[in-house]
Amino acid sequence: MKIRKAVITAAGQHQRALPLQTLIDRDGTEKSVLRILVDEVLEAGIEEICVVVHPGDETAYSHAVGEQSGRVQFVPQTQPLGYGHAVYCAKDFTGKSAFLHLVGDHVYVGSDERCAKRLVAVAESEACSVSAVQPTREGLLRHFGAVGGQRIHGRLGLHRVETVLEKPTPTEAEQLLNVAGLQAGYYLCFFGMHVLTPAVMEILQRQLDVFGRGVTLSSALRELAAREQYLAAQIPGHRYDLGVKYGLLIAQMALALSGKESNEVLAQLVELLSQRMMQGTAD
Repeated sequence: MKIRKAVITAAGQHQRALPLQTLIDRDGTEKSVLRILVDEVLEAGIEEICVVVHPGDETAYSHAVGEQSGRVQFVPQTQPLGYGHAVYCAKDFTGKSAFLHLVGDHVYVGSDERCAKRLVAVAESEACSVSAVQPTREGLLRHFGAVGGQRIHGRLGLHRVETVLEKPTPTEAEQLLNVAGLQAGYYLCFFGMHVLTPAVMEILQRQLDVFGRGVTLSSALRELAAREQYLAAQIPGHRYDLGVKYGLLIAQMALALSGKESNEVLAQLVELLSQRMMQGTAD
């Protein structure tokens, strides 16, 4: 299975401005969040990219991509029918192909290589849908979809998904999402990055026909897990949700500390912390 296409969703009412924000990437270059995500996709070897946007945002998003705008096409989500519907809006673009999917309000920082590149390599090797996941403490479950399943013997960080829940409570997670080998109180939550087979679009279409709105990607993935092989892979690195309080600030610090100027940034942070501690002592 060769992954040649990618879909970035960015049409949510509270999400749509975040990809237009500017950060300093690891190479020291000022870029929009959308451009950082597009670069992530391109470094994974994928050159066909679709961004699902709010109607009327196409021009602003095209400018945000800059010199890579020729590689990107934009599809409007004409009705606010939810996240699952946003993914489904790209069905004509994806056709019968598997595709990489990223959310437009996250930034991904890998430890040694791009997170998308690592995920695509796993999906192409296993020839099935694979979601990137990260061990996440139960206090944050309200922000993420989460999976439960069985660790695949001999494959570090790879799990066969059996259960998917959208923003579970700690009680639901304890009952349904325990995964052997994880620290107590931690669960495998979505990283905001997936490689999905065409079956996901078929499932979303059927669910939208039945429910009309409010369909989540998690509900489609839960059905997918019962229908065909579906894996979760722990990807080295971290996701940074830009939509939470101080999200952009934390993402910027993570990018800076993983970039070529990390020593200089770290020195400035140490100086800032020292000043704050001295101020606290004086008070």
